[in-house]
Amino acid sequence: MAMDRQDGFEVRTTMRAAVCVRPGGPEVLEIRELPTPAVRDGWSLVRVKGAGLNRSELRTRQGHSPNVTFPRVLGIECVGVLAATTDPALAVGQTVAAVMGEMGRAFDGGYAEYALLPNSLLLPVSTTLPWEVLAALPESYLTAYGSLEALGIGPGATGRLLIRGGTSSVGMAAASIAAGYGVETAATTRRADKVAALAAAGVDHVLLDEGGSLAARVHTVWPQGPDHVLDLVGTNTVLDSLRLVRRGGTVCVSGSLSGWLLPDFEPIAMIPTGTRLTAFHSDTIRGSAGAAALRRVVHEVETGVYRPNVDRVFGLDDIVAAHRYMEDDQATGKVVVVPSREEE
Repeated sequence: MAMDRQDGFEVRTTMRAAVCVRPGGPEVLEIRELPTPAVRDGWSLVRVKGAGLNRSELRTRQGHSPNVTFPRVLGIECVGVLAATTDPALAVGQTVAAVMGEMGRAFDGGYAEYALLPNSLLLPVSTTLPWEVLAALPESYLTAYGSLEALGIGPGATGRLLIRGGTSSVGMAAASIAAGYGVETAATTRRADKVAALAAAGVDHVLLDEGGSLAARVHTVWPQGPDHVLDLVGTNTVLDSLRLVRRGGTVCVSGSLSGWLLPDFEPIAMIPTGTRLTAFHSDTIRGSAGAAALRRVVHEVETGVYRPNVDRVFGLDDIVAAHRYMEDDQATGKVVVVPSREEE
């Protein structure tokens, strides 16, 4: 296979990528051989070593991201090494992560052997973590980290945290970070077979959300209610979360597992007096804004303070199966895709 040499780094002239050819089910993801993108000013070429999967990519694939045109290589995050760069502060061979900033939407993302990315998105990191573990960190852990910060939870924090949607990748990451802070946590899951995974992530109280009154289960653990609720389910549960949190507590919405919009929302009537409703979007800490946070996350994973949960690793050829697996809610934690072709 033909290769170019760029600053001593071999770059294939073609690459394999999972292309979303049109809106639809998992079968619209096709493995294709494409020209490797040419580097241009302000952009760098990353040899992708792993890409975490995210539920927002399901919605894009289904056609629910109105500004996305097809065909498109999806993937809002990836990790890898710089194959070529126009950034004088970075060097070829540097390990980097990238997340959000319209990856996989306005331009091609991480479901490929190479990704051409804006320099502003690159997060240089130095680590010996396996690629599949590093690939599980950027979106999930930066979102969890920022969400906890929005709730006022950091090192030395006290109080009680309820995580709704606890077995999502962000929920597992938030549980791991909160446990590292020493915060007492509870988390919900709808499946009894995922209870053990939540406990292993550091959750103190696992609550089965089997229908009926979640409030009764929460109040059995915390009669006054939690001080903080991290709601990763989204629009279907936000109002219930506002009723669950103690008066004066805070609810942070960071997930949209149940959709984006809250119809007929009346803030004065629906937010209890003194209770705070906030939100976090991972674009807040993309690029240089998230670099320090990612380095802290990597360090805490390396030292065993955080326990990342990589549920399953798929090869690029198995991207259809990976999307089905995620869409069927089989994962507990992060699903990762790695390019399967060996280096040549």
